[in-house]
Amino acid sequence: MSARFQELDWRRTPLGELVLRRRWDPMFDREVHEIKLNDEFLMSSLFTVSEVEMAHLALAGLPAPLDVVVGGLGLGYTARTVLENPNVRSMLVVDALGEVIEWHRQGLLPGGAELAADPRCRLVHGDFFALARSGQGLDPEAPGRRFHAIIVDIDHSPRHLLHPDNADFYQPEGLGRLADSLHPGGVFALWSNEPPDDEYTAALTDRFEHVSAEIVRFPNPLQQREATSTVYVAKTSG
Repeated sequence: MSARFQELDWRRTPLGELVLRRRWDPMFDREVHEIKLNDEFLMSSLFTVSEVEMAHLALAGLPAPLDVVVGGLGLGYTARTVLENPNVRSMLVVDALGEVIEWHRQGLLPGGAELAADPRCRLVHGDFFALARSGQGLDPEAPGRRFHAIIVDIDHSPRHLLHPDNADFYQPEGLGRLADSLHPGGVFALWSNEPPDDEYTAALTDRFEHVSAEIVRFPNPLQQREATSTVYVAKTSG
């Protein structure tokens, strides 16, 4: 196999064929890690600005100590940014793909082994959406536990879902359960690959006191244009 391209792992999962690969990108002149599910790119280390910015937006101004949930591990950029915040006491990361958790623990992804070994971090193999609708909270080991921030990057947007069963999470009842998992003054942050959705923003406003849809901009040389994503930030009453 060429040194410019390497398939690091391949797994058959209930969701389909999952592939982790590493390649050298001549346009960016750097190494790139990518995760594909069947024919769809789930994650790429080429563009991580919005994942990092989401963690900053979620935790901005929150006082120590902070207990945080991250829904969706991916390449780990959001989770590692959370741990860079000195106010963070604990972080629970929930991912439906145990293979992705293994890749981090095995050090197949940059910074993965350090993330998994951080004493503040606990990686949980589970369905984030099922936990959110369970009525028991997001920590399987501590039913009813509340958090200061819940940060989610799983679906492409509130309308473009990886699985139709996830839809209830974005509805008023699901948002109410989510708000109940936060401390007073707690923050919910959600990544979306689409422009701000007024209908979803209105649904958040019905359940949270302060809501904003922040547009994150970053250059995309592959398309020779500026790219954008949206981070929804919703805060409960304090």
